[in-house]
Amino acid sequence: NLQPPFFILTCWFPQEGTMLFGRLATLALLVTTSSAFVLPKTASTASSSLFSTTKENRNVAQTENTSRDKVMTFSYDMSLEPKYEKPTYPGTGNGLSGDAGEYDVIVIGSGMGGLSCGALSAKYGDKVLVLESHIKCGGSAHTFSRMHKGEKYSFEVGPSIFEGLDRPSLNPLRMIFDILEEEMPVKTYTGLGYWTPTGYWRFPIGSQQKFEDLLMEQAEDGPKAVAEWNALRKRLKTLGGSTTAVSLLNLRQDPGFLATTAGSLPFVLTHPDVFLDLSLTFDSLHKTVDQIVTDPFLRNFIDTMCIFCGFPAKGAMTAHMLYILERFFEESACYSVPIGGTCEMGNTLVRGLEKFGGKIQLNAHVDQILVEHGRAVGVRLKNGNIVKAKKAVVSNATPFDTVKMLGSTQELPEGVAKWKEELGKLPRHGAIMHLFLAIDAEGLDLSHIEDPAHLVVQDWGRSLQDSQNLCSFFIPSLLDKTLCPEGKHVIHVYSSGGEPYEPWEKLEPGTPEYEAYKEERAEVLWQAVEKCIPDVRDRLEFSIIGSPLAHEAFLRRDRGTYGMAWAAGTSAPHAGLLKNILPFPFPNLKTPVDNLLRCGDSCFPGIGTPSAAASGAIAANTMNPVGKHLDMLAEASTRDPLYKFLDPGVFGSIYRPFVEPLTPSPELKVEQKAEANSA
Repeated sequence: NLQPPFFILTCWFPQEGTMLFGRLATLALLVTTSSAFVLPKTASTASSSLFSTTKENRNVAQTENTSRDKVMTFSYDMSLEPKYEKPTYPGTGNGLSGDAGEYDVIVIGSGMGGLSCGALSAKYGDKVLVLESHIKCGGSAHTFSRMHKGEKYSFEVGPSIFEGLDRPSLNPLRMIFDILEEEMPVKTYTGLGYWTPTGYWRFPIGSQQKFEDLLMEQAEDGPKAVAEWNALRKRLKTLGGSTTAVSLLNLRQDPGFLATTAGSLPFVLTHPDVFLDLSLTFDSLHKTVDQIVTDPFLRNFIDTMCIFCGFPAKGAMTAHMLYILERFFEESACYSVPIGGTCEMGNTLVRGLEKFGGKIQLNAHVDQILVEHGRAVGVRLKNGNIVKAKKAVVSNATPFDTVKMLGSTQELPEGVAKWKEELGKLPRHGAIMHLFLAIDAEGLDLSHIEDPAHLVVQDWGRSLQDSQNLCSFFIPSLLDKTLCPEGKHVIHVYSSGGEPYEPWEKLEPGTPEYEAYKEERAEVLWQAVEKCIPDVRDRLEFSIIGSPLAHEAFLRRDRGTYGMAWAAGTSAPHAGLLKNILPFPFPNLKTPVDNLLRCGDSCFPGIGTPSAAASGAIAANTMNPVGKHLDMLAEASTRDPLYKFLDPGVFGSIYRPFVEPLTPSPELKVEQKAEANSA
């Protein structure tokens, strides 16, 4: 959940706006763009071999003997199983709620992307309905509770490491909170514990000097490691500086982006070398690291910082490291624990949604996205009710779940069949194992740790994507006393997203075989906590093991996937015209079905709560005229001095009259579509 950069003027080329870009680029900066790009050899085409896991069934085999340099992805052919249904667990709802009606915008799913899209769309003035299949909002960022001996214990089920939520910051989720004028109380901490084959150490956030002290203490050659770290920061400094030139919240996918990102012109005019590095932003970070960093400790650290996006440095976008290099060493930097659990992030967005007249319906499963005359016009719920959308339908579901919701019986526009097939085969990360522990803390001495969040690596020689090698544990009750009774602690332990699904789908929940396999695969999670609390099993009040089947059911993610896994360095299918310019590793948020958009961690800018929230904001921006977007940015710039850069100001005003008639893009203009269909 570490944020990518809040990036550059040209990072979002609309499919329909490239020619316009050339016509309107009257400033020297924009004139030089086309000749300044440095194109990697692999940028223009997608690697078809990444789809081969379906045919060769390498999903399980690749996890059996992992090595450090192995990059793992999983793939399934969704077209072969149109009737595939998720398992049903008590406590997730039956999906049979939801009323018929008509709205401007329907959002499917209440993850950070869906709720951000819904709340900002409501603020823009749209009549919004968010439909959530689960009985709780928040997607992966929700909390569940269990009663034990008459007392309540609460656990978070997904992300746990958040930076920049305690104050106005460059975290887009915090920016959205501030735009909605909603607050979320947090407790803060300033480090991340590491348990490795060589022992325990701590990554200190908020101090460049303390990190250099760590390198001097842990690296084979301390001075060399410090020099290499500073050389890496220097190499990426210009790109990192773009984080305060333009925000992800400035972006939209139509010609209007020329106006909303125009405030970055002074930065790029004074940093022309940013164009030389533009392709590097979306390329694999390891290419830069390999040129500069040789120290094993520092290379290990960089890989663990990248793994939050699903890949180590090999496979991770350089963008994912820029924010860390630029922001994590400022004195004010810290991590946050939302008081009341991670569910409070979703609850905060829901308050913003409802404040502006939006609505959320829980336990309302979408059975099908309805398409008429080539455009999405609404959804049919599991209970049979029809909800109409006058403006757009936005899917916050994974691409694998989205293609299933289009069904196989209704008439769809030309090209949709191929899009569904390719999107359904996109490589993905594996599933996740969970272990939830409630323990007695009487007499427990935790003075040897300072932070609630910890990473555990069994073997640096194995892949960090291996679910039996890397895991995390989080003890939020160290800071948030509301989560469990006094004298107790709650602990969430979870693997990396490399757990193969196939062995699990053959098992029936509740059977002896299923329970035995859960115990076997969760043993490494127990061992991880024992590094910190050796007698944790003796202190146990109760435990819950969450398998990929449970992860799939509770978090509504096909096969329990951690997310889409297109390795950086090549363009993903359906990335739009941008793939001809940069190695853009995300499918377009727009789809071949007019008025159907996507948001969430399978869209730009990727995995993580800040990134998912930003994708929702981009979708909301794209659905509205550029004038409304500029007004929102101007208003947001007054929320805090840090946000002043959000307002494009006079530069935005220059572009506005040229692009305003072109926004939103034609397929989103309801009146024009209605006239065409009636004709």
